[in-house]
Amino acid sequence: MRAAQFSRYGGPEVIELNAGAGRPTLVEGQILVKSHASSINPIDWNVRAGYLQKMLPLTFPVTLGGDFAGVVADVTQGVSSLRVGDRVYGFAPVFAGGSGAMAESVAANAAMVARAPARTSDVEAAALPLAGVSAVQALEDHLKVGPGQRVLIHGGAGGVGSFAIQYAKILGCYVATTVRGSQEEFVRMLGADVVVNFEADRFEAILKDYDAVIDTVGGDVYKSSFGVLKKGGIVASFVQNPPDQELATKFGARTVTVATKVDSNSLGHLAELVDRGSLKAHVGREYPIGQTRAAFTYFEQDHPIGKVVVRIE
Repeated sequence: MRAAQFSRYGGPEVIELNAGAGRPTLVEGQILVKSHASSINPIDWNVRAGYLQKMLPLTFPVTLGGDFAGVVADVTQGVSSLRVGDRVYGFAPVFAGGSGAMAESVAANAAMVARAPARTSDVEAAALPLAGVSAVQALEDHLKVGPGQRVLIHGGAGGVGSFAIQYAKILGCYVATTVRGSQEEFVRMLGADVVVNFEADRFEAILKDYDAVIDTVGGDVYKSSFGVLKKGGIVASFVQNPPDQELATKFGARTVTVATKVDSNSLGHLAELVDRGSLKAHVGREYPIGQTRAAFTYFEQDHPIGKVVVRIE
């Protein structure tokens, strides 16, 4: 079995294609998936780089990736929701009990898998799980925004941001986003009402009286986001943990850290949104599994638009 793995922490150069990796062994509650595609998320390279090794200790070698799409090849006792032959997508990183997604065979907890959206290709389905669920949960569960409200989404050209722009518009929001100048056309196509080129302008000097902010950047961007809010507004951050409650109080605002929960229910909800046409995965670039190192290099250095996908076959 082929699998993209790493045996030491470091940059993309530590990634190797292991053509003789053993097929993962299933435990109760898991399924085996013949994987067709996997997509890259920031957590994948942060784990590989060793930034999270104290929090998420690993045993080498480690198969990369969490997001996958493919076909069920086997099920274990107690799994009744899925059958062999079902076309599925889900989340199976090693740190969450899976075997890693960038491999020909993937062991995944059935509780973190759902039937793939019918309206997607396998490449598109693989681009959805973590980023798509993150965007939906941020807007529905944390920000609770609705028609007429004003939402700022940082990093609108990336994975989470591109889904968040689309869904915020479906919810009836007025949407602003921050991107590089080269990404402006893409986010306007997604539906953004206001686009701020952060390479040229300070968003906090342009945007005022917003109800909510989705922060995918952290640091000074997180801190400056409070300045665009109305009183009582909220900043939901994927990277600021713990949230800065002192800063929120200073601005008369609220702030939360978004901890995404990818499970069968959230994936099922996401699939319904995709099949209704409310959300679409935008794949900026695809690589075969033999070029996984190049895929990560591009993802980490070139500021991709949309998602980067690794094709398994």
